[in-house]
Amino acid sequence: MAVFDNFRLLREDMENNGWIIEAFPFKYKRCSYIVLAKLYQENEGRPQFALMKAKIMREDDVSVNITIPVNVNGFISGAKELREFFGIEYAPNIGEILQQFNEQFAKFIPTSVELNKPDRLKDVMVSDLSSSDSECPTKLYCFDVRRNSENRNRTPFNDNKTRLLRPSLYSQFCDDETVSFCYSSESEQEESDEKILSKFSRR
Repeated sequence: MAVFDNFRLLREDMENNGWIIEAFPFKYKRCSYIVLAKLYQENEGRPQFALMKAKIMREDDVSVNITIPVNVNGFISGAKELREFFGIEYAPNIGEILQQFNEQFAKFIPTSVELNKPDRLKDVMVSDLSSSDSECPTKLYCFDVRRNSENRNRTPFNDNKTRLLRPSLYSQFCDDETVSFCYSSESEQEESDEKILSKFSRR
């Protein structure tokens, strides 16, 4: 089995279940990291042979991060960037050292999306989804659902964000991709499922 074969299984599960992002923890040299496994979107340049991309962040400061494409054989590029990010010193047997690093990393890769994840992982996923959807990462409070203009569907980022933050509300519209969920940065603007559904039904 290839060293990163779990990424292949994870991508299959994500595609089958409508997810574009998954998070998992990783530890190396006593440091804790959060890894976002992200599917490439249609408007993105996808490197040849890439399965997905891995965004690796320091858990104590997620602004310190790198994003590298991966496939079943490992990280596709960025060996120097990897070494610098993780503090792997150069040595004559650097290829063997990086292979050992890949094998250690592979132990943490899930084979399917974990729905009941801790908040520290979910929060990073939501923030990344908001940023990818050109929204402020602090927009966490759902206050409305609206039907999109003709021939427009909700973005996969809005979809996955709502599955994480408002699963019961999402379940009411999961099969209607013409509906998007509206978020605010102000907690006092958040509305209950009942109020949101009531407003929607009156339109």
